[in-house]
Amino acid sequence: MSTVGQVSKQSKIANDFLHWGSFWLIVITLGAVVFFYEGIEALLVAWQLPEYSHGPLIPILSGLLFLRQLKTVPEHHGVIKNRWPGVALILFAVLMGTLGKLANIDDIVAYALILWVGGLLLVSFGWQTGKHFWPPVVHLVYMLPLPGVIYYKMTTWLQFISSELGVWFLKLMAVPVFLDGNIIDLGITKLHVAEACSGLRYLFPILSFSYIFAVLYRGPMWHKAVLLISAAPITVLMNSVRIGIAGYVVNHWGVSWLDGFTHFFEGWVIFVACILLLFALARIMLFFNRQKMSLVEALDLDTDGLMTQAMRLRLVQPSKALIVSAMVLVVGTLTWAALPDRGDIRVPRDSFAIFPRTLGEWSQSGPREFLNPHVERVLAADDYHQVNLAKPGVETTVGLFMAWYYDQSAGGVHSPEVCLPGAGWEIAWLERTDITAEMNSDTPFQINRAIIQKGESRMMVYYWFEQKERRIAWDFAAKYWLMVDGIRTGRTDGALVRLTTSIQPGEDDSAAETRLNEVLKELQGPLPRFIPKG
Repeated sequence: MSTVGQVSKQSKIANDFLHWGSFWLIVITLGAVVFFYEGIEALLVAWQLPEYSHGPLIPILSGLLFLRQLKTVPEHHGVIKNRWPGVALILFAVLMGTLGKLANIDDIVAYALILWVGGLLLVSFGWQTGKHFWPPVVHLVYMLPLPGVIYYKMTTWLQFISSELGVWFLKLMAVPVFLDGNIIDLGITKLHVAEACSGLRYLFPILSFSYIFAVLYRGPMWHKAVLLISAAPITVLMNSVRIGIAGYVVNHWGVSWLDGFTHFFEGWVIFVACILLLFALARIMLFFNRQKMSLVEALDLDTDGLMTQAMRLRLVQPSKALIVSAMVLVVGTLTWAALPDRGDIRVPRDSFAIFPRTLGEWSQSGPREFLNPHVERVLAADDYHQVNLAKPGVETTVGLFMAWYYDQSAGGVHSPEVCLPGAGWEIAWLERTDITAEMNSDTPFQINRAIIQKGESRMMVYYWFEQKERRIAWDFAAKYWLMVDGIRTGRTDGALVRLTTSIQPGEDDSAAETRLNEVLKELQGPLPRFIPKG
């Protein structure tokens, strides 16, 4: 065979090789889009929230980080070994996505999508090369919404710190102010450090920025760690400055100055200030570093040849591992589509509107109470009940609050550990305790028992989460069983029950506990009608 003929044959083989590699890459990508659709949809919804509005930029930035890193990897036209760890990771991602679909928790499907991306890189480049591409894959985490429990706990914590520091700044500016929980009392008006002002709106994009900054930074590893870790305290600090400025403006010019463009501009100024502080921190560390570099020299900002690197994706080989991975997604999608739809499972229950007014010797004192619209919106319960119960001869009432959710997969119950501090109550003491024996219950009965205080006022609180036949004290355990029940039966309903009573001056805590125990026992009779167990 002539040399020209050999070259022609090799060229044809290369073209076919190129064509089929691209084909299977397209198949596996389209299969992922279809299979992980619920997760992608959850991302699109989350990205409409201010806290996650930076989300659409994250995949783009991760892609640029990947192409930049790919420049350091030479082209390989031979056989690529060790692709099967990537297949295993894709299988795990599909399994995780399936569990998320069954549990009707779309966020889990979104988390599985990131694992799929990592698996695809391992399949395409092999373990020895693909394992080094973890920085752009990990960066994708910043596009995900936080699980609801973590989000609300972090929000409350940041609100508390921001409130304390914001008041401290106001006092430095000689503004008379009093802090009641997350409510800043300026005398003429009150400012509530709401969720939008907790710092999360800036924290997530700045964490993403600091991650990229650390990846591009050429200094020592401990410098990178400091830059990454410092993003959170810098954000909280500057958000506190923002709250302090807002309080100063309100105190001198009124609340109307915080509306519209002024509020928006103030937020962007703080955001840019956080970025500048990160740059300043990097510059300070470089100044004291033995290897003298300017900040420009310390950042690898070379973007030449990225398009050339993007074209290298055409060299992906049509390996058995790639074909198997693609077929896993295709089969998984078809199998899921063939499964019977469990539909929207709503267990029959009575409305709290007809809840008994009398529980043993305890009777409803006064009309049923309703939350203000803002609290109702945050609570997002399908049905709730709030009343005070009184007993003849007993001076102090017992407050009963219950919230019911048909579907908790999109958020669900908010723990009082989150709500009470935001309302100005300090949790002085909290324990999780098992009262199964005391209640003569056939199933475990765990509750949270707490003492909260605001100034000189003290209250005892019982609360727990109802998850089918379970009474759970820990909110993370409640979320776990929510996922398990969703997978097993498709049910994602549940409820929160809370009892409160004031501890009068000079009264022993045991007296308050006696009142709560009496109502708790009487409550167990009618409760299953309104919070079904089966």
